[in-house]
This record gives sequence, C-alpha cells and structure tokens, in this order.
Amino acid sequence: MGQKTNPLGFRLGTSQNHHSLWFAHPKNYSEGLQEDQKIRNCIKNYVQTTIKKNSALEGIARIEIQKRIDVIQVIIYMGFPKLLIENQQKRIQELQFNIEQELNCDNRKLNMTIVRIVNPYGHPNILAEFIAGQLKNRVSFRQAMKKAIELAKQADTKGIQIQISGRLGGKEMARSHWIREGRLPLQTVRAKIDYCCYPVRTIYGVLGIKIWVFGDFQDQEKKIYT
Repeated sequence: MGQKTNPLGFRLGTSQNHHSLWFAHPKNYSEGLQEDQKIRNCIKNYVQTTIKKNSALEGIARIEIQKRIDVIQVIIYMGFPKLLIENQQKRIQELQFNIEQELNCDNRKLNMTIVRIVNPYGHPNILAEFIAGQLKNRVSFRQAMKKAIELAKQADTKGIQIQISGRLGGKEMARSHWIREGRLPLQTVRAKIDYCCYPVRTIYGVLGIKIWVFGDFQDQEKKIYT
C-alpha cells in the first residue's frame, strides 16, 4: 500500500517553515491555536467581501502569524494585493479593527504587513482558487486544469500536478482525474514542493482540488505595506 504524507509537513525544517511562530504553555496551546484560526478566517472573510464588489481573485497565498508577549505580527502574502491597497489606510485599518474585535486583544498590539508575490500563479493556493472560479462558472474541469498548467508554466515552475475529485462533469459516480507536467520529486526532501488542498462547492456537490508545485520560491516576494 502507498504510504502518503503531506509534502509540507514532510519538509519542515529543510525547505518549509511553520506558518505560526509562537510559544505557549501546554494548557494554553489550544487557545493560541484557535486564536490563529480566528485571525486567518477574519482576513479571508474580509477579502472575500471586497472581492464580491470587485469580482477578482482573493490571491492569498499564505498568512504567517508571529506572537510575542505584547505584539501579534500578521504577514499576509498576496498575489493581487490591489484589493487591500487601493485605499491603503482605510481598508487595512478596518481589517485590523475587525481582527482586534474578534480577539479582544486589549493588552497586545496588532501589526500587519502585506507582501506581494511576484509570480502569483506559481503558488498552489492561487492556482486552486483560479480553478475553483472556473468550475463555479461551469467551465469543463479538463479545460480549467489545462489553463492552470499554462499559467503555472508562465510563472517558471519546474513541475506541477493537479488532481480534482468528486462528481466531475455532474456524473453520478464520483471519481478522480489528475494531470502532471514537468518534474515532481515528492520523495526528495531538499526539493522545494508547495502543496494545497482546496474544496469547491458546485451545483453537483463538493469537489476537492489538490495541487503540487515544484519550483524555486525564494526571492519572489516584495514587501509593499507595513
């Protein structure tokens, strides 16, 4: 039987880092974990509400959280940060206020940094979001996967694999379909492989999208707002 493991957890300490950096007493660990989830949900919900007005991609690649005694540092890596940057002070202050209300952090200061990803379509979360948008618009899943691979090639990735599972094309029997382009050395720990799992709600039910991307992700980020 195949022994499959998460590519991100498999590479922690070599080519991958933790997305949350903080220390807590074992009794308070669950509270800190729930706090992180609230921060991520609050950011995603706020961006989704702005997207509905602008009809664009979210473009959130990942959210990193660093906690100290009196400071919470939130770093948002975005492929298309115009949604939050158009009215810089107003939108970011509104988002900051929403998070502070959600956490009730009176004794701690919240700092936010937005980092723009130079090649957004080289990141699996943004590609999965693109495919999800295509599937919701009833585009053929094969066509959506081929288009995503073309976008990934333009972002200079070395290899990509996309898998979609569920009631594909509205068929009664659920199945999986995958497509691969280029190299994808999953067993090589030094290989920089990024991965995401993304659920999509369609009129036929929930589809699951999995994307593996092999490429060099260093020096692709640019800080634009702190």
